[in-house]
Amino acid sequence: MAGSFQRWCVPVGDELDQLSGRWGVGDTLGVEYVSRVPRPPLDRLIDDLYYLEGASPYARLTLPPMPSALLIVNLGAPFRIRAGTDIETAEYADGCVVTTPTRALEFGYPLRTRSVGVHFKPWGPAPFLPMPAGELCDRPVTMEQVWGRPAIAELRDRLATADGPHEMLTLLEEELMRRLCETDGLGLVRHTSSVIAATRGAVAIGDLSVAAGVSSTHLAQRFKKLIGVTPKRLARTYRFAATVFSIDPAGPIDWGDLAGGAGYFDQAHFSHEFRAFTGLTPTRYVEVRRRFLREHPGHALDGWPLPAD
Repeated sequence: MAGSFQRWCVPVGDELDQLSGRWGVGDTLGVEYVSRVPRPPLDRLIDDLYYLEGASPYARLTLPPMPSALLIVNLGAPFRIRAGTDIETAEYADGCVVTTPTRALEFGYPLRTRSVGVHFKPWGPAPFLPMPAGELCDRPVTMEQVWGRPAIAELRDRLATADGPHEMLTLLEEELMRRLCETDGLGLVRHTSSVIAATRGAVAIGDLSVAAGVSSTHLAQRFKKLIGVTPKRLARTYRFAATVFSIDPAGPIDWGDLAGGAGYFDQAHFSHEFRAFTGLTPTRYVEVRRRFLREHPGHALDGWPLPAD
């Protein structure tokens, strides 16, 4: 996929270590995927750097929100993103940056796609952005808007002429190291977000601000600026992601047990949250997942995206 949320798209193994994107090298059904964890200090901001080339299993894929952000440097034909039914589809030729979303995104792909990219931790993009992450929430922007046309054109040229995926990832890593800068408040946001991640969202937000020695308003403001969402919203996203990754679409599902085990008040609350994140009921979601498994068994991109056609 034109770099779509690959970290959201590849099988993640043990639930949420799960949300750490350490997959290595793969070539499944014509999709080549190479990734690696960057060296310090980038590893505190980034889950992995990746190279992707191949064909999407569907022309359009819907990706529900995840506690993650993404940078794509596109090296193939343009791709398209629609961030909600109330926003027009936009085309991205040079790539894009997507901060932690609150709504499902629909990606449209060319017949084949080629890209390198970054799967950020939720707070990860902040040191590389010329604007607050809050301005980009559910509003993907082009790489030109982020790093400027001359810089991204030069980077794409160097990537396109590199000697294979591993050299391409090294070039991208060097570019990120060069652009890394100090960001006020990042330590507070990173630490607090790590607690939310460790508990899979099952933490009292008020306790987080008390433990950090700041007011809840201050904490929320820092989160909005550096991640784009509040601590409460990030916790909801972590909980939903952990719950969905625990679903085995190939087997029977006890929705009541699943909802209770995930800490939802009742099944109705769980169903409401499911619709808010995916636009689908839980049973419809499983039907769509089963369609993917049936039509593309073993595909490298199975795990999170849903056919939009």
